[in-house]
Amino acid sequence: MIPTTPVTVKDGVANPAPLGLCAFGMTTVLLNIHNAGFFELNAMILSMGLFYGGLAQIVAGIIEAEKNNTFGLTAFTSYGFFWLSLVGLLVIPKLGWAAKPSELAMCCYLGIWGLFTFCLFFGTLKLSRALQFVFASLTILFFLLVWGDATGDNSIKHLAGYEGIICGLSAIYTGIAVLLNEVYGKIVMPIGTVVKK
Repeated sequence: MIPTTPVTVKDGVANPAPLGLCAFGMTTVLLNIHNAGFFELNAMILSMGLFYGGLAQIVAGIIEAEKNNTFGLTAFTSYGFFWLSLVGLLVIPKLGWAAKPSELAMCCYLGIWGLFTFCLFFGTLKLSRALQFVFASLTILFFLLVWGDATGDNSIKHLAGYEGIICGLSAIYTGIAVLLNEVYGKIVMPIGTVVKK
């Protein structure tokens, strides 16, 4: 489960949150370095999307189910399948299995993920400030990408890339913070624990 304070594993199941957050964060950073215009879309990004952003997050989500954490299950498995579907959108047309999605189709795709992320943001209000930042910045990222596709304006796409790098780095920070806080049994890297009432 995604903890808000350092915890000791008592149920025999390791905390999958660091894996899921780092998988999401690292893949997001690399894709958005491309979106910011630094290098072309290539096999490195597709491989990260398939194996770390995709499969590793799905594994993390399944482990969250073992820990009875519905939020973690929903978030990690959903974003894992987001990465797999994004790779599919890029690769399937190249294989000739279906037509490349239009700009309108991509706006719909990114928009529905933005709406989903916005809804999940409200769950983070009971978790930690760090997760609030991750989900808020991810919501902004999706809608910047929609705006970029809707207008065809590369400057907006590049802006989305820079914002996505910040989003990804915040997820990496949160994942490493959760990991180190558990290892040391104290707050090593603060995540802004929300006091539950």
